[in-house]
Amino acid sequence: MPAHEKINYVEFPARDLDATKAFFTAAFGWSFVDYGPDYTAFSDEGIDGGFYRSDLSGTVDRGTALIVLFSEALEATLAGVEKAGGRIVKPIFAFPGGRRFHFSEPSGNELAVWSDR
Repeated sequence: MPAHEKINYVEFPARDLDATKAFFTAAFGWSFVDYGPDYTAFSDEGIDGGFYRSDLSGTVDRGTALIVLFSEALEATLAGVEKAGGRIVKPIFAFPGGRRFHFSEPSGNELAVWSDR
């Protein structure tokens, strides 16, 4: 059951839904359910969400919210992102509490992955 007044769902723009789905499936093992040709949804990935067809993308330098995934093996996750076709926007760097990197998926959205190791 969703929690009252808590973040429940996130939606991303995507220029290429097929490439975006293929990337997240290969890099992170996500699965998708399509709702017509212009929307696809994911669930059980920390938060549920979806991608909608759009020529826009979300990047930190344009002021978008940064979605951050967690990894127990940061270097292995980075390698998986690159192998799946992601582009590393910021290589691994340290910050108080851990390390992280930023990447761009095929539709141009910027996300990050962090680890406490």
